[in-house]
Order: sequence, then structure tokens, then C-alpha cells
Amino acid sequence: MKKLINQADNVVREELEGLAKAHPDLVKVNFEPAFVYRADAPVQGKVALVSGGGSGHEPMHGGFVGMGMLDAACPGAVFTSPTPDQMLEATKMVNGGAGVLHIVKNYTGDIMNFEMAADLGRAEDIDVASVVIDDDVAVKDSLYTAGRRGVGTTVLVEKLCGAAAEERRSLSEVVDVCNKVKNLGRSMGMALTSCTVPHVGKPTFDLPEDEMEIGIGIHGEPGRMRMKVKPADEIVEMLMEPIISDIPYASGD
Repeated sequence: MKKLINQADNVVREELEGLAKAHPDLVKVNFEPAFVYRADAPVQGKVALVSGGGSGHEPMHGGFVGMGMLDAACPGAVFTSPTPDQMLEATKMVNGGAGVLHIVKNYTGDIMNFEMAADLGRAEDIDVASVVIDDDVAVKDSLYTAGRRGVGTTVLVEKLCGAAAEERRSLSEVVDVCNKVKNLGRSMGMALTSCTVPHVGKPTFDLPEDEMEIGIGIHGEPGRMRMKVKPADEIVEMLMEPIISDIPYASGD
């Protein structure tokens, strides 16, 4: 895969440097440990939102830091969970006294590290709540993930919870918004080609030129099936059927 980078070891740091230089009025960047945070943080009296995850999915999460969305985002290495010290320092930086909500995607490393950071934050008298996003209906019983993966619904959660926080709703109220949105969200992915992690330099998996994979994860986790590439209408139907059948509503609701 062709890509415009300098050195694989520096891609995350250079991305953060670029973000800080492009939007100095909106965000600031702490490099050790690495996290992006609102330029006006902490906002006193407002619930702060912190999220994060492996780099390689930009603009998530650093690109969603700002008024009405996240207060801080913790970037891990490419496809690697950020560390508890990143999450803890980000939590402390943006805490405005009304509590901090951790928005966590359902991946084992993310959950483990955010749980540890939340415990450490509470030990420093910060009111920390956490909600896990798990919207990917492609996953039922999988050896590769701990239940459904957190994917696209995460962006909607960050936006709607961010709006609720800007309205100065309480931490419990923002958590309620988060749970409502995440419980309504469903997603399913597909791929025509494999991704290539910069450090590895070759595709994560092999997929013949005339094939596609339905239900694949955003890091290349195996999907439900492989088949010949279909027309767009058929692909959409294959993705929408399991999404719609999983939503707990019927016509007229």
C-alpha cells in the first residue's frame, strides 16, 4: 500500500503535532503522555467527556475534540489501545468539577485500560463514569473480540453526549443520554481490501481482487463471510438485513 509518511515510528506524534498547529484555537496537545484536549479546558461546572483508542481511524478521536463534543482524546499507537496513564492525565486535565465520562469502545485493551484509569481517577476524588459502546451486529460469538465491537455509534454518542454536557446536564443525565444512544445504535462493516499497518508494511490479510468480506472488523478482525464482489445494492441489503433485524422495534413504533 502506498502512503505518505516519514517514519513509521513517528506517525502518531506527527499527526498530533499537525493537529495542534492546524487548530491552535480549538485544541492543545500533551505529548508525554499523549492526549488531545480542548484549548479552554477545564470548563468549570461542565461534565467532561474523554474517549480514545488506537490510532489509524482518524479523525477519531482527536478530530472530535472541541465544544459540543469531546473534552479530551487519548491516541494509542496504530491499532493499539492507549495506556491508563494517558487516560488518567487526560481525565485530570479536563475535569471541571462536574464529573468525567469515559466513552469506551468494546475492545479488551480499551476496556481494561479505561477501567484502570477510572479507578485511579476516583482515588484522586474525581467522579468518573464509564459507558462501553458495542454496536457491531456482525459479532455474535467470536474468538477475536469480547462481544460486539464498538464502531460507528461511538461518533454519535460523542456528539449527543457532548451537546448534553454543554447544556450543563449532570453526569448521571449525560450517562443516560449515552446509554440511550448506544442502545439504539447498530452497525456492520465490509471490506474490499485489507488495511496495512505502517510498522508491518504489508496487508493484514489476503483478499483476492474479485472478493469482499462481510462483517469484518475495523482492525481486520475476521467477518462473517467472504464472497465475490456484488453490486452496491446487494451489498447494502446484506448489511442492512442483520442491522434492522437486531433493532428492537417494529413498524409503527
